[in-house]
Amino acid sequence: MDLAEFLEHLNSGKPVNGGSEAHQFMHGVSQEALRITAEINGSYHEPAQLRALFSELTGRPVDESFGLFPPFYTDCGKNIHIGKNVFINMGCKFQDQGGIFIGDGALIGHNVVLATLNHAASPKDRGSMIPAPIRIGKNVWVGANAVILPGVTIGDGAIVAAGAVVNRDVPENTVVGGVPAKVIRTIHEEEQA
Repeated sequence: MDLAEFLEHLNSGKPVNGGSEAHQFMHGVSQEALRITAEINGSYHEPAQLRALFSELTGRPVDESFGLFPPFYTDCGKNIHIGKNVFINMGCKFQDQGGIFIGDGALIGHNVVLATLNHAASPKDRGSMIPAPIRIGKNVWVGANAVILPGVTIGDGAIVAAGAVVNRDVPENTVVGGVPAKVIRTIHEEEQA
């Protein structure tokens, strides 16, 4: 299995069975991610150096407008897709095997967790994982300590309140908060200017 086959498997939504070829390949990808994140987090880097390291982590270039305040953690990295003018604040943890897609202008607050894997429900198969993507729209603001779970889409212009646990899709231009997150209100056009 190579990286392209691995990502194709993950992006198909097929389970990653414990002990399978895909599972073993995942462990190798994790080691590379741990090495690169240790470099990102281990000392000060100029913004251009951080962009280069993040590009190495994801396997694709990030735009010059991308901003990151370390530390940053991931156990894969190769299925993170970042738009333009995206900012990721300190302490974020991305479990991206299922795919993380972040739209232009998104702001990701301190200590946000994006988790794209669930374990199998059956205790006999608990080591198997089911990937599902997280899609964060354009100009979304995810507040500090929020957790977004597998398969969730956050609509353009939405705000996820600090500490929210998001387990279902969020409509565009809404504010959600709580555990589990619920719509609190709609953002009106005059607030968007």
